[in-house]
Amino acid sequence: MVVLGLVAGLAGWWYFAPRSMPDWLARSMPASPSLGPPLYKWHDDKGRLHVTDQPPADRPYETVRYDPKTNVVPDGKTP
Repeated sequence: MVVLGLVAGLAGWWYFAPRSMPDWLARSMPASPSLGPPLYKWHDDKGRLHVTDQPPADRPYETVRYDPKTNVVPDGKTP
């Protein structure tokens, strides 16, 4: 029963608050569906920064996840 409770707690933590998990634990688990889709940051030959939804094939890149609900004002509320 205790093991089942721990697994349920870990699953809830993974789903509802994935950003608060320690890095070592988050890396060992698949990405939570509550996170937004991954974006890829990379620099071109001229040093310009690009952010795309597809990783480049010929250069290093950084995977970035974002919360699509960040900085969203609820309907009917003025900022």
